[in-house]
Amino acid sequence: MLPVPAKRGKPLVLAWLLACASAAWSIALAQTTPSTVSEAPSASFKPEEVEALVAPIALYPDALLSQVLMASTYPLEVVQAARWVKDHRDQKGQAAVKAVENQTWDVSVKSLVAFPQVLEPMSEKLDWTQKLGDAFLADQKAVLDAVQRLRQRAVQAGNLKSNEQQTVMMEQGPPPAIAIEPAKPEVIYVPVYTPTVVYGGWYYPAYPPYYWPPPPYYYPHPVPHAGFVWGVSIVAVGIMFGRCNWGSSQVNINVNRAVNIDKNFDRGKVGGGDRWQHDASHRQGVAYRDAGSREKYGNGVGGADTRGDFRGRDGAGDRGVGDRGGAGDRVSTSDRGGAGGRDGAFDGIGGGASAQRDIDRGRSSNQSMSTNRGGDFGGGAGARGGGAGGFGGGGRGGGGGRGGGRR
Repeated sequence: MLPVPAKRGKPLVLAWLLACASAAWSIALAQTTPSTVSEAPSASFKPEEVEALVAPIALYPDALLSQVLMASTYPLEVVQAARWVKDHRDQKGQAAVKAVENQTWDVSVKSLVAFPQVLEPMSEKLDWTQKLGDAFLADQKAVLDAVQRLRQRAVQAGNLKSNEQQTVMMEQGPPPAIAIEPAKPEVIYVPVYTPTVVYGGWYYPAYPPYYWPPPPYYYPHPVPHAGFVWGVSIVAVGIMFGRCNWGSSQVNINVNRAVNIDKNFDRGKVGGGDRWQHDASHRQGVAYRDAGSREKYGNGVGGADTRGDFRGRDGAGDRGVGDRGGAGDRVSTSDRGGAGGRDGAFDGIGGGASAQRDIDRGRSSNQSMSTNRGGDFGGGAGARGGGAGGFGGGGRGGGGGRGGGRR
């Protein structure tokens, strides 16, 4: 039996990490691979599809990951917050969070204004954001298990380890889990990485991993190391209020920190043991995907019968709400790591005229953002360059056709 650290959360040395990767983690991985996971009857997503959804964020620091997962359940507020960030470029980090304290958004969304390199792609890739939130609402354990499977693969590939930006730790469990914390407390670096490189390849052709190149505005010198690109540091004192509870497969929150961010935060909406609970009042008319979530949170929010209300409203077909490109640019898979179909953004939006107006404003804002920033997320005029997940080029670029070269 391999020795384990005596103290929970103690940083691992590389040799111990690799030893565990070849022993205990390989056993855990074998026990939890999608081929052997029995999917609950009400689950909306297959395990391999969940892995594709969490691929671009699974290697975020735990606190940031938890807050992204929470915020993804409020996609329209994400759009509103990203629009605010676009209009307030001078507000950064803690100052930005302080500036939005009187907004009506959920505390998780407010916290992300300190991380525009996270918030803006969440707004531009609304179909991904909504699917991620739907998967998280349907089954938190399935999402967190998918994160752990990907982290195990990244360690086994030799691409996830402690460095000057992060500390990789083993939590003893049960079950044992890989935790990622900032190397310096509350100084956060947000990585962008190529899933097909970092995870040692990708095993599900039908569900290629979502991916977007590092936006130049936040990653001015994108020199990848083992598939990673690190942006500038963000001082996040008091901003990080969430954590991934790997032992219980749920997200917990620090209520006092949440109140510091949002003085109107309702302590009564926290479950036992500071367990995060979705607040349907921030859903703003976006329908819930699966019957279980609709029954639990719906309260009059449109259901499956509203699916497609906002698909192709301008006659252009199944367009993503935040997609760039010309009038005929259809949603493609160029922001993912390979081929495979993708639903239109915001399938199943309900809530009437108010939700429709927000969606329309979100589309206009995203298109304007893409134009003004000169291709931050499109990487210029071409398709993403090179092989299995290179960082050259971008997604859909140029004058409105589909971006070339899928990975």
